Amino acid sequence: MTTGPVLEAQGVVAGYGEVNILHGVSLRVDGGEMVAVIGPNGAGKSTLLKAIFGLLPLRSGRVFLKGQEITNLSPDEVVLRGLSYVPQVENVFPSLTVLENLEMGAFVRRNGVRHRLQQVCELFPDLAGRRGEVAARLSGGQRQMLAVARALMLDPEVLLLDEPSASLSPKMVAIIFDRIGIINQAGTAILLVEQNAKEALSLSHRGYVLAMGQNRLEGEAKGLLENAEVARLYLGA
Repeated sequence: MTTGPVLEAQGVVAGYGEVNILHGVSLRVDGGEMVAVIGPNGAGKSTLLKAIFGLLPLRSGRVFLKGQEITNLSPDEVVLRGLSYVPQVENVFPSLTVLENLEMGAFVRRNGVRHRLQQVCELFPDLAGRRGEVAARLSGGQRQMLAVARALMLDPEVLLLDEPSASLSPKMVAIIFDRIGIINQAGTAILLVEQNAKEALSLSHRGYVLAMGQNRLEGEAKGLLENAEVARLYLGA
């Protein structure tokens, strides 16, 4: 695993309208790491990913990718620098085919598209036989696979995942988390926002607990899993 942060957020303040949702949140993701962000509904987890990715302007704070500041850069600029994002909802083009969705994910890639397409289809074999099928006909789990696969088409250094297991069957949740683990083991750093806190921490190297838009706890994932307060408040123990 590469040492040092590939993604770092420092004192992020952001929100909607006149209301701040994030109140000085900080985190880092080191090279090759998977880092989980957990916490109750309304803690600001998804807002944090949007702020990092440039979908929501920071009112204060800074964001760095591979040591270069990307604070308030637009998403298209951030993608070119090696950061990809999979939102929780509306994360595929329903009227396009699976293949067209994947090709859209590689829209700024100048070479190696066919090889990368083969790689992501090997990672998600459910998609390989459905390349000509429109995304609207896919199951919820297959759409989630497609969203992740499309984000991988540019071979990002850091992948932001927002609630990838939301509304999926237990069987599909297991498949999605298995693939996320494989993606990380192949070298892609991942920042994972998840309501399924136990599974997220089990997969991750480190974790952050957010509450009311602020850092509540952070540490090694194993330590957070064994933390009595985390277990009581967030793991259903």
